[in-house]
Formats: sequence, C-alpha cells, structure tokens
Amino acid sequence: MNTQLRIADLVNDSIVDGPGIRFTIFTQGCPHHCPGCHNPQTHDSQGGQWMDIDAIYQKIAANPLLDGLTLSGGDPFEQPAPLAALCARVHTLGLNIWAYTGYTWEALQARPADDPVHTLLTQLDVLVDGPFILAQRSLEIPFRGSANQRLIDVPRSLAQGTPILWQGC
Repeated sequence: MNTQLRIADLVNDSIVDGPGIRFTIFTQGCPHHCPGCHNPQTHDSQGGQWMDIDAIYQKIAANPLLDGLTLSGGDPFEQPAPLAALCARVHTLGLNIWAYTGYTWEALQARPADDPVHTLLTQLDVLVDGPFILAQRSLEIPFRGSANQRLIDVPRSLAQGTPILWQGC
C-alpha cells in the first residue's frame, strides 16, 4: 500500500475547516479547477511535497487540543488509499474526520465498487461535497464556500443509501 501522500500544506490548529480545533491536510492535486477557488496553488498534481502518512499521524497524535481532522485540497479523493489508511489510524485517537471534495456524493457513489474512494468514505464522519461555485459564494453558511455544497453525514448516508445532511450546526 502507498504510505506517501502528496500535500500542499498542513495546518495544526484550524478553526474554520469544521467544528472545534482541527488538524487540516491540504492535499495536492485537483481536477476541478473551480473559478474563484480559495486554493488554486493545490491544483497541480505534481506540485507540493511528498510526506509519509506516519509522519502526519505523529503530528496529529501530538496535539492534545484537537477535535478532528479535516481533509481539504486540492481534492482528497485524488489520493484515497493513503488517506483512508491515515484516517483509520486517526479514528483510534477519538477524532472526527471531515473531507472537502469537488465531487458530489452521487459521483463518488457511482464509482466501481473496488475503487478506493469507497474505503475513504467509510472513514469519514462528514463530507462537504460539490464544486465551489463562485456565483453561489456565501460567507453566511458554516463550513462551506458556496451554497450548492452539502454537509453530508457519511455514516448515516452509507447506512441509508442516500445522502443525509449533517445536522451539527
């Protein structure tokens, strides 16, 4: 299994990428290229730097103030296998895990059953899905950039077979 992750940046104490204090991984590589993207420097799949998921896990485990881990980007679903392995370890710390993606829930679910995106989904608590749409940009909605994006309760959605919105806020 690939234990390397191409990252753009790590933030040890974010308060904007989900509830509470979060460790945020900005993955490198995004095919969506949304106009007005907040992180266009993460689009190039050959940019950023390689980092071992064990080193990232150690940074997360060393911070006793964290409430959760957030996967951002870039698009985390471009590197699902190493992220799924990392998330499985992070769950043992009692942290919740959020991921932001330009893909919709429906597009991810339509992938072949053996696609590693499904393994990553099983490790998430909340998925913020959909592309950033500049015309729907809003500073009034929590944890999203544009009104089309949904905060999906992943465990409930997987159990029900349909997207169920997260009701945390």
